[in-house]
Amino acid sequence: MTAYDYLVVGAGIAGATAAFGLSRHGRVLLVEMEDQPGYHTTGRSAAFYSETYGNAAIRALTTASRDFFDEPPPGFATAPLLSGRGVLHIGRIDQRQTVEAKAKEVESIVGSVRRLDSRQVADLVPVLRDGYADCGLFEAEAKDIDVGAAHQGFLKHARERGTELVTKAEVVGLRRAKGLWAVETMNGAFEARVVVNAAGAWGDRVASLAGAKPVGLAPMRRTIIIVPSDYPPGLMEWPLVIDIDEQFYFKPESGRILISPCDETPMPPSDVRPDELDVARAIDRVQRASEIRIERISNKWAGLRTFAPDRTPVVGYDDKVENFFWYVGQGGWGIQTSPAMSRLCEALVTGEGVPDDIAKLGLRAEMVSPKRFR
Repeated sequence: MTAYDYLVVGAGIAGATAAFGLSRHGRVLLVEMEDQPGYHTTGRSAAFYSETYGNAAIRALTTASRDFFDEPPPGFATAPLLSGRGVLHIGRIDQRQTVEAKAKEVESIVGSVRRLDSRQVADLVPVLRDGYADCGLFEAEAKDIDVGAAHQGFLKHARERGTELVTKAEVVGLRRAKGLWAVETMNGAFEARVVVNAAGAWGDRVASLAGAKPVGLAPMRRTIIIVPSDYPPGLMEWPLVIDIDEQFYFKPESGRILISPCDETPMPPSDVRPDELDVARAIDRVQRASEIRIERISNKWAGLRTFAPDRTPVVGYDDKVENFFWYVGQGGWGIQTSPAMSRLCEALVTGEGVPDDIAKLGLRAEMVSPKRFR
């Protein structure tokens, strides 16, 4: 059996970006338990690019990803990965202090952020109910992301560099033998020098198979619904509107409206489906805030967003298990941070430090290392 240099478990956005970077350094195998890459979280993401979203580590990784999204490698995608949108955080009068605190936190980092009063909020999104929003925080440079194009672009370039993909290959065994990993899957056995755990919600399970201590990953269900819209022209120019306490968000989507109650329901790793109570919450919260009429639902789905205990990704070698590399816990930011995460993963797997541009934004290796949970 010919050994691979790197065997990556999972072919969602994490696995795709790992393969994209590591394929420059050796022979890579991607093993995916489903019959297609990105079936779970990646394929159900309504991602957008916002430099104000997430904690300091996430914001650094997001900012460091912008140049790639703006100018991806030749042949990476056939259309722009980002498109204009903007994000508007809104607050009722009882949420004004939260809006002000958020503004102080991000204004010095993101130059496009500006505070809005109630009139300016209403002018930007006229569908909001009179008097609902007391103030807002608008990030003009936030964008929609073409999730499918980004994911497929990473996979395409990884394959062009020699990466191999095996689907229907759930990992059922991991053991060290003669200095290599012996990896048993439902679709064959493989050997590799390094195992990269990019298994998302299943990351702790994969770690346990390898004899590594779980880091405490928490998969959370997030619900999305799509509703028809008879709102007049101008709908597609609305920004994404999100409650400052993340109780709901909505945005235009191909002439319709995408809505989420921003639910975070703990779930075991699984193929999740939307819960009708969460669907009802989404409708209720948006109708309280806006005059959007919701008479029927065109589509609905749910996905898992998996967080580490401190809501910062876990990227680094396990301190007890040789050549077992963690690359999990991207939560709800896996797409918008994917270019920088790819470079971070590549650098740390191959023994380099955090890339200079990411380090200058304040990210240190110990912030993402699995050792922080020991």
